[in-house]
Amino acid sequence: MGNTVTCCVSPDASPKLSRARGGGGAAPGPERWADAYQAAAAGGGGGGGGSGSAEAESGDSDPGGGGGPHLQHISDREFPDDLALESNPSDHPRASTIFLSKSQTDVREKRKSNHINHVSPGQLTKKYSSCSTIFIDDSTVSQPNLRSTIKCVTLAIFYHIKNRDSDRSLDIFDEKSHPLTREEVPDDYYKHDPDHKHIYRFVRTLFSAAQLTAECAIVTLVYLERLLTYAEIDICPSNWKRIVLGAILLASKVWDDQAVWNVDYCQILKDITVEDMNEMERHFLELLQFNINVPASVYAKYYFDLRSLADDNNLSFLLEPLSKERAQKLEAISRLCEDKYKDLSKAAMRRSFSADNLVGIRRSNAILS
Repeated sequence: MGNTVTCCVSPDASPKLSRARGGGGAAPGPERWADAYQAAAAGGGGGGGGSGSAEAESGDSDPGGGGGPHLQHISDREFPDDLALESNPSDHPRASTIFLSKSQTDVREKRKSNHINHVSPGQLTKKYSSCSTIFIDDSTVSQPNLRSTIKCVTLAIFYHIKNRDSDRSLDIFDEKSHPLTREEVPDDYYKHDPDHKHIYRFVRTLFSAAQLTAECAIVTLVYLERLLTYAEIDICPSNWKRIVLGAILLASKVWDDQAVWNVDYCQILKDITVEDMNEMERHFLELLQFNINVPASVYAKYYFDLRSLADDNNLSFLLEPLSKERAQKLEAISRLCEDKYKDLSKAAMRRSFSADNLVGIRRSNAILS
């Protein structure tokens, strides 16, 4: 997770994983990263070796015996006293996302202003389907559109900064203490909120240079809100770049099969060092309590809330006319789903009958004595 010499979790060890794009070993998946992070959390980031594995096994089999470190499960970790799992949107699918609630104040003001000034809330250039042409966008929950997703994620970050509760922060994320460039940071850097375009350019540059996916952007927002909730800090002008960078760094390793190493980000941000990246990643993971799990239900909730955010702010997704080829694909997928549910309904009918299905059943005549 660092460069080929050092690792962010263990300075004396580095993952022995092949990163060749043409073949070689398997890339790290979410489960493997989770195991590595969890082992580091329990072992304190020590070097890896055969004896360490034996100690971990003995400690796991006898947590109270002191034979080795006990690998703590995510469900056994202690959360802050005032933090219930059901109220944390990054962990629970029924909890409302923070960015959507923070954006509602501005959305209500816009709607009120449009109503007073008799302005149409929709865009005049918005395309609508007709009898001859059907417009659809190419963004789905399984394959989001990259450009539109990054726009929505950066808009969510913008509302986080604009409508923050206070300016609580940590030194590891402060841009004055840990600058990303050699340019001197102004003394009043913490007073000026960045606009949406500035945040979008910063994130788009990282995603374009590292060739990250749209799904990674959604996971980035999940980790960002999880950090703000767990660590009880705010994203503000003094720390937003380093917090976003840390979330992107972690999301790219957990989500993408071809993980981007810390040294690769140092080639994008020329003035940052690998040691600084490693230290920031270690602190980020510790503040997350090494909880990097993102359930599918949470991921879907963030995707659809980002769509709602786009609709509230007139950020339309790219619409294209439905082509003949895509219509055939949709029809084939629909036919497969229809056949699948038809077989399931037949199997359910065989197991039990209702009063509506008793017409064709042969019955014996009752004999009354």
